[in-house]
Amino acid sequence: MILALLSDIHANLEALRACLAHAAGRGAGQFAFLGDLVGYGADPGAVLDITAEHAARGAVVVKGNHDDALAASNAYLNASASAAIAWTRQVLSPEQRAFVASLPLCIRADDACFVHASAALPDHWEYVDSPAAAERSARAAGTPYTFSGHVHDQALYVSNAQDRMIAFRPQPGVPIPVGSHRRWLALVGSVGQPRDGNPAAAYASVDLEAKSITFHRVPYDNREAARKIRAAGLPESLAYRLERGI
Repeated sequence: MILALLSDIHANLEALRACLAHAAGRGAGQFAFLGDLVGYGADPGAVLDITAEHAARGAVVVKGNHDDALAASNAYLNASASAAIAWTRQVLSPEQRAFVASLPLCIRADDACFVHASAALPDHWEYVDSPAAAERSARAAGTPYTFSGHVHDQALYVSNAQDRMIAFRPQPGVPIPVGSHRRWLALVGSVGQPRDGNPAAAYASVDLEAKSITFHRVPYDNREAARKIRAAGLPESLAYRLERGI
């Protein structure tokens, strides 16, 4: 069974639909949503409804820092992100807000740990952006596989013979063997706001029976997503980022 791993959707309905269609076309039968469902984008309600439908069918869903900011303080976010969260609070229904509030920070299932940021301290929102940070998260996860988002980039870390993490830059569409005799931490990228100069949506898929993971980039109508941001009166910088992939 192929498991699609989607993170940092950020209320981008066009990107989410494109990734779900892409995953279904490649045989994905299970889904995991790794946090930051809301924030930045103009379709938080629709994104939450789709995610809740998948959750009702057994999908893994964890909470990200932007999701957490709906009910907690958003003072630590930058001005654009904070404005988007304030707007999102106003447009969500009580049921949608309750769904977000109910999400756990971390889920362990079988050989995998699903967490938005670091499994070491999930509520501290640490960026896993180095081998040392990856090692802390993977050790805390206590599973062969750790799947995360948060950094809006795609990367794969693997333990070496000395049980230390090393970084690997995956190529889109190329399956990578991930034997369970080692520890792996995958950063699956951002569906809704990639930041590597490529505006195409990003996600990953894993086949834990075949022990392989594949990272994907999916073009979508980012101009329409940007248009909606402007129409909603959200900060211009958020639309610009989608158009440029930065």
